[in-house]
Amino acid sequence: MLEQAGAARYGGEAVSQLDHALQSAALAAREGASDALVVAALLHDLGHLAHPDSDAASRAGRDLRHEQVGARLLARWFPPAVTEPVRLHVQAKRLLARDPGYAAALSEESVRTLALQGGPFDDAEADAFRALPFAEDAVRLRRWDDAAKIVGLVVPPLASWAPLLRGVARGAMLPPWTPSSSTPSGPLGPARG
Repeated sequence: MLEQAGAARYGGEAVSQLDHALQSAALAAREGASDALVVAALLHDLGHLAHPDSDAASRAGRDLRHEQVGARLLARWFPPAVTEPVRLHVQAKRLLARDPGYAAALSEESVRTLALQGGPFDDAEADAFRALPFAEDAVRLRRWDDAAKIVGLVVPPLASWAPLLRGVARGAMLPPWTPSSSTPSGPLGPARG
């Protein structure tokens, strides 16, 4: 799904869905995230691709809850360590948006969708979110999500993540993912093919 529909622009951002996903995963891997969290970073916006009219709905002021849709789709193959950060990454934005510096750094599109998603949390919502399992992972995912919008950034191709996806899907413990030394490198890993 990501490979087929991922060429579409990522909402109002300047990168494609696929570029955004690959950048998110590369950032997670570079920071030494767990295999499951790297997979969550790669697939966190899959729910957008499940709704062909996701962008139109968003522009019309409707939130299709892509995070919920994506988490449900991924639950068929992946454990909660993948699906819960995906499910919670929009709530993590609402938590982080309580910080005026964070909110000021959001892209125009993220500011618009934040309003659709309920705006910054109040104190009670923030406390309830922080108590959830996987809340910290969701916040890490959110930060990669926000940073993964760089036009032309060279990152590992989608095919390079296949062994990691298979390993996490079947629950195998794999060593942390690293780019192949035989693949040309860019700032975040092998060049995207």
